[in-house]
This record gives sequence, C-alpha cells and structure tokens, in this order.
Amino acid sequence: MNLRYFPHTDEDVREMLAVVGAESIDALFEAIPAECRRERPLDLPPPLDEWELTRRLEEMAAEGGGDWRAFVGAGSQPHHIPAIVPALAGRSEFLTAYTPYQPEISQGTLQAIFEFQTLIARLTGLAAANASLYDGATAMAEAALMAMRIQGKRNVAVSGLAHPHWREVLATYLAPLADVKLLVLPAGTDGRTDLARLAELPDPAVLAMQSPNFLGVFEDLPAAAEKIHAAGGLLAAGFSEPFALGLARSPGDLGADIAFGEGQSLGLPQSFGGPGLGLLAAREEYVRQMPGRLVGETVDNRGRRGFVLTLATREQHIRRARAVSNICSNAGHCALTAAVFMAAIGGSGFRKTAQANLDLAEYFKAGLLKAGFKALSPAPTFNEFALRAPDWFATRHAALRKKRILAGLSLAGYYPEFPDAWLFGVTEYIGKAGIDALLGEIKP
Repeated sequence: MNLRYFPHTDEDVREMLAVVGAESIDALFEAIPAECRRERPLDLPPPLDEWELTRRLEEMAAEGGGDWRAFVGAGSQPHHIPAIVPALAGRSEFLTAYTPYQPEISQGTLQAIFEFQTLIARLTGLAAANASLYDGATAMAEAALMAMRIQGKRNVAVSGLAHPHWREVLATYLAPLADVKLLVLPAGTDGRTDLARLAELPDPAVLAMQSPNFLGVFEDLPAAAEKIHAAGGLLAAGFSEPFALGLARSPGDLGADIAFGEGQSLGLPQSFGGPGLGLLAAREEYVRQMPGRLVGETVDNRGRRGFVLTLATREQHIRRARAVSNICSNAGHCALTAAVFMAAIGGSGFRKTAQANLDLAEYFKAGLLKAGFKALSPAPTFNEFALRAPDWFATRHAALRKKRILAGLSLAGYYPEFPDAWLFGVTEYIGKAGIDALLGEIKP
C-alpha cells in the first residue's frame, strides 16, 4: 500500500495553531535565532501532478544510483549478501522485538546480541565485545575515551592514516575536554604510520591506528604495540574492512588492548552511506570501562539457560556521574544482521571471501600498474590500495563518471603530500569481469 501525500489546507493549519496556542507558523520558530532562519522562500519548481511527480522522483533516483560501479571503498564496501541473511533478519520476531531493557521479555534479542558479541570477540582476538556502536568513527572515538579512563591520562595519539572522517569525529569528541593534547602521526615513506613521532607526545594514554589503513596498507601493529606500551599507553587498533581479518592476524593477537572498527561489510548494504555498525572489543580487565551494553549468559531459578543485560554503563542505567559514556548501542537490528551474516558464511566462508578480495585487488593493481600507474607504497595491502596516477587520469576519471563508473578516489583533498595519488578498491561484488571492463576503459 502506498502512503499518499495530503497537503494541509489553510483551515487545517489554523486549527492546529489554535491547539498549540500559536498565532502563526512563524511563531512556532521564534526560539530559533533569526540569523539561523531562512527568510526567503525556497527556490522550488512549480507543483506537479502525482504522475509527473512520481516520474521525476524516478529520474532523480536513477541519477543517484542505478547501475553505478564503484571501484573504491574508503570506509564502505559492497559485498554479496546471501539471501538467507535478509530472510532471517527480516522476520517479524526480530523487527518488532523490544529493546532489551527488561531482559525477561526480550530473550530472543538478548541471545542474538550475545551471539554477535561472541563472534566479534573471536574476530578481534579479544575477550569481550559490546552490543555495537553507531559506526566505525564513533567506535574509534569511544575507544580513545575508554583508554583515557583506564590510564587516567589525557593525551591521545592517532595515526594520520586512519580514516580522515574518523579522525574528525575523534577530534570533535576531545575538543570540549580540558588539558587534552591530540597528536596526529604523519604517514611514513612506506605508506605506514611514522611511529617515531610518538616520542613527541608526553605520557600518552592511547595510540589509535587503523589497519589496513586508509591507503589500504597493513600497519605494523606489533611495533606500534611495543612503542605505545613502553610509553605507558594502550594500543587501540581498528579496521574499516573486517574481511581483512579473514587472512590477517587479529588485533588482539598483534598486541592491541582495544579493537574498534566498522562492521558494515558484515551483511549490511551500503544504503547511500548508512547505517553503519560500530564494533568495539577489549581485554577482559578493561570490560567495566566499555561504553554501551554487554549481554551475558546465565541460568534462571529452574536451571534453564537464559540471557541478561550484564553491564550497561550509560547514564540511562546508572547515576549520571558514574556513566562511562552517553552513547547508545547501534540499532540492534544491524548487530543482529551481522550475526546472521557471520553465522551463515561461517569461518571457511569468511576466509574464502577474504582471499577472493585480496586476489581481485592484486589483479586490479597489476592492471593499473601496466596502464601507467605507479605504486605509492611497497607495503602489503588487502582489497584497497593507493597508486600515483598518470597526468591524463584525472580527465579520464571525469569521463568515466559520466558513464556511471567511479574509478577511484582522489587523495589530494585528504593528503596534500600525495597530490597525484588515488585510492582504488574492489570486492567480490565487482568481480573479475567488472575489473576487466574498467581496465579496458582506462587504457590511454
């Protein structure tokens, strides 16, 4: 059934204003400062009939989506989602389940979150994971705040090769806090973070890094762990592509104390940029400083297996002064979907998908190098990589956009030191045929 639009008549407006006690529409917005209000009418086209409006909306939808092919990830990846995932996650029991504030009436939701936490803990190699956060950006910021509470310190170091948008969110989180110093470590010549600059930050609480980083390069996490631990801080290691952990060792195995990341690849469609799925895990001794919620397993008074909201460290559950964070969990259905996805493909499917992504990326990279691109870094990458482009590529990139092909992302706006570098990415969703088609278009 379609929901139709019915405009309000002048009489409707007068009746509603009378109910709320306002003299006019403008009076409803008097609380908003005048400089923030738009005084002139919107520049809109004339009204359309319903069928004309429907046609125009379809045209606009085609302009923004349609058969676009994107060869870049940069924090959001297109992956194949098995049909069983939306079929199970879309069941009414899950879509209408109540938020688990009262565990006794939401056992199914609690169990789904418990399974999600277990899978994320296994993926990250750490003891405990929470019930998800908003996205990778807020997960990194919360990981840094968590480390600051654990260490009782105020200074934070972050890799300049972590996602630029994530770093902006972290800086926004830290801006209101007094006596906090944020040091951004620059990129080294090998495409990895320059860890030598960490010595410039006195008494750091945490070093936050992303591996693979924004250039697609695997960071040397053991070296980072050694340096930050020697300085008396913790290592928070993150990722924007969880499938990289299908082949690489987990952050916990490589010395990370806290792991954070973006879980959109785990069964969630890109959906024009959202929703995301923030992942956060930590060593067991730090569990009471984790933001959000944790679900645990127990037995009831009859010995039956059950699930409870074990830890909830936000102001809604405990005294405001004792809350470790005011952040909510991610929309629980996203975490449930990720759990269904990981359970559906299993460990072997996870590794096979990861291997396919790596193989396709290396094939793509070899084709671009043959077309005249140059390697930006000799370090190993996963399914994304940065290359220096020939002079003619910017023009070719613009031409490809007109054909609904997004052939990479220019890094010049994020990293002025790499003015001619572009970020490319590929997943099994694109496949070899898609890569071959693009390479045929790119040839000079």
